[in-house]
Amino acid sequence: MSEADPKFGSALKEDWDLGPIFDADAHIDPPYEMWKEYLPQSQRHKAPVIEEGDDHDWLVFEGNRRPIHMMSNQAGRTGKDFKMQGKLSDMRNTHDPQKRIEDMDLDGIDQAILFGGGPLGSFDNDLYLASFEAFSHWVMDWASNAPHRLFPVGHAPMRDIDETIEHVHRLAKMGFKMIQLPAFPQNPEAWRTSSGVAALKEGQVSAQTGDPKGKLQYYQPEFDKLWKVLSDYGMVITFHLGARSPRFRDKQHFLPDMPMSKVNMAEPIGIFIFNGIFDRFPDLRIGSMESGVGWFAWFSEYCDRTWEKQRYWTESVIDKLPSYFMDQNIWGSFIQDRAGILQAEQGLPGTRNFMWSSDYPHSETTFPNSHAIIRRDFAGVAKDKIQDIICNNAKRMLRLD
Repeated sequence: MSEADPKFGSALKEDWDLGPIFDADAHIDPPYEMWKEYLPQSQRHKAPVIEEGDDHDWLVFEGNRRPIHMMSNQAGRTGKDFKMQGKLSDMRNTHDPQKRIEDMDLDGIDQAILFGGGPLGSFDNDLYLASFEAFSHWVMDWASNAPHRLFPVGHAPMRDIDETIEHVHRLAKMGFKMIQLPAFPQNPEAWRTSSGVAALKEGQVSAQTGDPKGKLQYYQPEFDKLWKVLSDYGMVITFHLGARSPRFRDKQHFLPDMPMSKVNMAEPIGIFIFNGIFDRFPDLRIGSMESGVGWFAWFSEYCDRTWEKQRYWTESVIDKLPSYFMDQNIWGSFIQDRAGILQAEQGLPGTRNFMWSSDYPHSETTFPNSHAIIRRDFAGVAKDKIQDIICNNAKRMLRLD
């Protein structure tokens, strides 16, 4: 048993009368040994290897040997007990499907959307691209253990529009309802990006961020064929802290970076709204995941007022208020965000599609006290509004209702 195993969760300590919980943003990173099984035969010899150590284990990959970092798996620990490096045995076992379901039950979670590591952080373009498909096959196999409770997100590269469309067809046939895209398209060398983070490989950052300065941009009309395919499938685009990646494990920059990683998600949303993409594809949906939502009402009002004054000289192509699209096409997830909750209860523009999440097993997770934290953050809010935010809105995003 890991030292991070809690003895109880808030779901076991109190009666719960607020209805089912659909966690809009949980995580499942694959075990390192998965890659040798799911990568194409020609790429398996390049897969990462784990070496055991005394104080911590080591990840050996592409000529580098680094300690195992635990930032993405702190479930069961309090903040004062966080460990940045350690052994795999120190980390909570999130890979065993049965144990994962047990943790959901421990925390009182009925269903969950699952984001994963996606591609390997590789500098080898062939390996990097192959790892997108390998991950999608693994995570769908893993989620098949409880398909009515686990809803994984598919990953695809975004360096070439036609290539991405091929991935969309493949993922849709596999049963994925969501596709993770970088906040900006990638370079032809998909792993390379201009938005570097010293503590992460470029490939890992690129899968979330893409390249803000690249030649491909989502506002270009060539992307309409991609938006049409996604709309036809009813597949949700997810952006996940993609516009700016925090400098994880960097004590100097981590804390100020974290709030900026949330509000920077406004940029790709604005690109879709102001370039008329939702006008042309009204069924297209975007999930702004782990972005927090307290800024949605401010962003909506600011965009409305700015658009009203500036729409003429900018020759704006939209004829509805930006907040209209926020309420029709944009969903947002948060972990702890009472400001956003209160704005949604007031019915402010841009707040219709908020979704609660646990962020399990990352360092911000509410596990194993999600029931207690929901009660605290939703205090005084009507039960029907609570049920919308902790369950119904996520189902509606996925068209499960």
